[in-house]
Amino acid sequence: MKTRLLLGLAFATLATTAHAFETRATAAYVIDQGTGTVLLSKNANQPMPPASMSKLMTLYMTFEAIADGRLSPDDMLPVSSHAASFGGSTMFLDTTDRVSVEDLIRGIIVLSGNDACVVLAEAISPDGTEAGFARMMTDRAQQLGMDDSVFKNSSGWPADGHVMSMRDLAILAERLIEDFPTYYPLFAETEFAFDGRAPANTRNRNSLLGMNIGVDGLKTGHTREAGYGLTGSAEQDGRRVIFVVTGLDTAAQRAEESERLVSWAFRQFAEKEVGAAGTQIAEAPVWMGAETSVGLTLPKDLTILAPMLGEDSLEATVDYTGPIEAPIAAGDTLAELVVRFEGLPETRYPLVAGADIPRGGFMPNMRRAATVLLEKAGITDALDAAAEELAPDEAS
Repeated sequence: MKTRLLLGLAFATLATTAHAFETRATAAYVIDQGTGTVLLSKNANQPMPPASMSKLMTLYMTFEAIADGRLSPDDMLPVSSHAASFGGSTMFLDTTDRVSVEDLIRGIIVLSGNDACVVLAEAISPDGTEAGFARMMTDRAQQLGMDDSVFKNSSGWPADGHVMSMRDLAILAERLIEDFPTYYPLFAETEFAFDGRAPANTRNRNSLLGMNIGVDGLKTGHTREAGYGLTGSAEQDGRRVIFVVTGLDTAAQRAEESERLVSWAFRQFAEKEVGAAGTQIAEAPVWMGAETSVGLTLPKDLTILAPMLGEDSLEATVDYTGPIEAPIAAGDTLAELVVRFEGLPETRYPLVAGADIPRGGFMPNMRRAATVLLEKAGITDALDAAAEELAPDEAS
């Protein structure tokens, strides 16, 4: 049975209702990386055309291929006629070129090269085709928890069924930052003049990189269907936020809206400690165990982000399906702590078993089972009422 427990967590903040950020973007998602607190969620789980933001998946899989030895940054890759056929944003590659993996990576990040994506895709794909690589992308995305992503190509070129959600893009951005810190600084490069052959396409389209507001990545996107979008990240005073927007009308509007989001995310929230690792948040009943309940504890130190101008209390609940059947091992994930501030999205944090709970013996379990059956039949309440009537009057 799904159970929700209301908790009494509270923080001292100004007694003013928190307000969600009003954005012109069709869809948006903002998360504080350090605490995992979701600050903004607008149509965030809706699959949409991601345009060139889907190139982040091609980059992630390229970095994985380098890490496991399938590719080297110095490898010189050939350019197929299929890769050279692409228009839009390109490195202007042709079939006579041999291009290093490192230059192709920079060509994707800075120049948004569709042709560079295809060259890497064909090199990594098990069947040597972009279509085969797209299937790999979809499978890997599912493994990373990106449930709303389906890829039809490596570049985000418009194609029926090629979609990602804003939440998926945020998951991917966080994985790029955490899994490949050596390569992440490449996302802050503002210019790449590959071979001097494309002077009109040397500048990074992420104009926030030069604004001195902490933005250091990641990828813009634009097609007629998708509008203007950006998957970005910024760091100020040790705090990092990841933000994704799409569906804006112009590049200028994309830059303006993203700058507003970054400013809001850093100025309107403050970190609040909930508890250290091992802190018990609640208890859940146990079925067929040596103990009748198990503590639900924090697996690691938990700090959340609270609005500076928010309610003087938050709504915190614990969700779990119970009673929880024994045996239970300490550290098993059993529940979720759900934190909500009025006007803001909820954020969920795992809770784990605080102790081992082995299965109980035959007789204790039989007694517990009988008690549960009696409770379901309403018999225990009747017995308790009868016992109260038969008890001697305290005044006599």
